[in-house]
Amino acid sequence: MNSTDPSHAADEAPDKDQGRVAVASAYQSFEPRAYLGNNYAPPRGDLSKPDGVGPWKLRCLAQTFATGEISGHTLIDIGSGPTIYQLLSACAHFEDITMTDFLEVNRQELELWLREEPGAFNWNVYSQHVCLIEGKGESWQEKECQLRARVKRVLPIDVHQSQPLGTGSLAPLPADALVSTFCLEAVSPDLASFQQALDHITTLLRPGGHLLLIGALEESWYLAGEARLMVVPVREEEVRAALLHSGYEVRDLRTYVMPAHLRTGVDDVKGIFFAWAQKKVI
Repeated sequence: MNSTDPSHAADEAPDKDQGRVAVASAYQSFEPRAYLGNNYAPPRGDLSKPDGVGPWKLRCLAQTFATGEISGHTLIDIGSGPTIYQLLSACAHFEDITMTDFLEVNRQELELWLREEPGAFNWNVYSQHVCLIEGKGESWQEKECQLRARVKRVLPIDVHQSQPLGTGSLAPLPADALVSTFCLEAVSPDLASFQQALDHITTLLRPGGHLLLIGALEESWYLAGEARLMVVPVREEEVRAALLHSGYEVRDLRTYVMPAHLRTGVDDVKGIFFAWAQKKVI
């Protein structure tokens, strides 16, 4: 079907909406602790091996922030999920951080950690590793204290809406930078929806601002407890094309091939991508 044919436009829009509704419905059975156990406890959460997926992600983020080019006052983490590791290097560079997620259960999980509540997921190993690779002599306790102090709010978000944070958002807009990890491909039923979601979050970013994007390559499903969630499979060249289409200059794009011992049956992911992109000033 030719998507540019206006005779089909009315038929396609409901299909896209139905796909997004189906994704949203599936996510209601998402279990944060199961997801964390699958991906952030050993073997994937073993940070002792430098060729592991965890060290690779943390290294990409730390090296990019170490350039000194990404800084400002406000940062928004798009689709935080139940994780905080993606902000451990960022928090030294931004005083006002907004975390976001579509699911209330994930926002509750984040609040447990931010308030240091009993039963919160333990990210100490990740904090220690980031301090080690950054080499600033900072303790992991200082790192976590700084992140907690700089996260000012945890808000609902829907990347499929033209105003992802809704009207009258509590987050200062536009942001100086965005971070997003394993969100856009995981909540999009197809590549067109992935592109549109990227377009939507880009409206939250000031011209000249930076986006750091981490996601799954060629993944079609993953497990989070009872939930088996569909993912739109994307390739490196499709990520690059989507960023260019949304008005970014791609500053860096790296990929990681998931080794056999980390293919644990909780998903069918082939690899991970990391992108650093800068919104063009028009």
